[in-house]
Amino acid sequence: MTEAVDRAKAILAHLEDQVDAMVEMLVDLASHESPSDVPESQVGVQGRLTDVLEEMDFRVRHVPGRETGGHLLAVPRNRDRGMPVQLLVGHTDTVWPIGTTDSMPVVIENGIVHGPGTFDMKGGIVQAIFALRAIRSLGFEFPAAPIWFINSDEEIGSPESQRYVRMISRASARAFILEPGLGTDGKLKTARKGVGRFRVLIHGEAAHSGLDPTSGASAIQELANVVHQLHGLTDLERGITVNVGVVQGGTRVNVKAAEAEAEVDVRVASMDDGEAVTRAIRGLTPRTPGTSLEVSGGIQAPPLERTPRNRRLWEAALAAGNRLGIELEEGTSGGASDGNTTSQYAATLDGLGSLGDGAHALHEHVVAKALPSRAALLAELLLSPVSAGDEC
Repeated sequence: MTEAVDRAKAILAHLEDQVDAMVEMLVDLASHESPSDVPESQVGVQGRLTDVLEEMDFRVRHVPGRETGGHLLAVPRNRDRGMPVQLLVGHTDTVWPIGTTDSMPVVIENGIVHGPGTFDMKGGIVQAIFALRAIRSLGFEFPAAPIWFINSDEEIGSPESQRYVRMISRASARAFILEPGLGTDGKLKTARKGVGRFRVLIHGEAAHSGLDPTSGASAIQELANVVHQLHGLTDLERGITVNVGVVQGGTRVNVKAAEAEAEVDVRVASMDDGEAVTRAIRGLTPRTPGTSLEVSGGIQAPPLERTPRNRRLWEAALAAGNRLGIELEEGTSGGASDGNTTSQYAATLDGLGSLGDGAHALHEHVVAKALPSRAALLAELLLSPVSAGDEC
């Protein structure tokens, strides 16, 4: 135990000496604006990361995207292929359009790094880089080979990269997700809700509502019934929310609508609930005579649940926190990340990124002085023994 505490203290001390370099790298990465919907914007930040990782003796492959900026896969050059794999997952894309830094510059003020993409989630990437550097500089041995996957479409649901995340996760013993923690105190995300998207299309029959009010069938009238039924599926105690966020239909105010539709967001805490809600939505039947329904969509991101192997990673984090003198808390996020995908195949711990606040908000920032301790926590996790149960 004393040896483990000494190791943790050595890592933290080493990283505390690197805080200025960590801030410098964060400012550099955040200054490369990289919105998801501008593929060419990824060139600068991915090029910078490629240079850094190659200097750290990783072999970096750029995986081209069809409609995105592509992704980075980095593997140690001389890794032992008989060694288990531990996956570091991050993303370079942000929600901020090109030109945001003109009015929201990347600046350091009173120990706070402000700017788009700092908190979500370039700070997490910086911490992971310095965690790996610290482990190697201090001569510690990895129990599992660290492999990076950094995508550029996470903010839009990882439509192109999800298949790569699945493939790499299947070959990994565990995955560490570099997304920011939950809240200003940086709770680790040990659970995330699953996300579903559905579209309900309603067919009716057009008719003049004034001249012939008894003819036709209003798709909008049926839409009202459908919205009521869908919202009735919400069960806050079970962590189920169903929200009709977009509706449209009709052509003129004096015509019964021939078509109407609803776009539906679903959040669930467990896959069992996801399947139950899916059955309920697909089982909707029209109540307005003369109308019919078509339902498409499904659960797109399965929930990250507190499974036994995921709980072992949380317990390892608690132990690492104790060695570092860091008090950790856990929480549940209502949003999805690539951790939802990795957790289906490998032990997963999410929310290991920076302390700060303001993801997707004008006050986005990272607390500079916390970068070393969060990096040290990740380093300790990377050095923790791989459980036999994690390799399934």
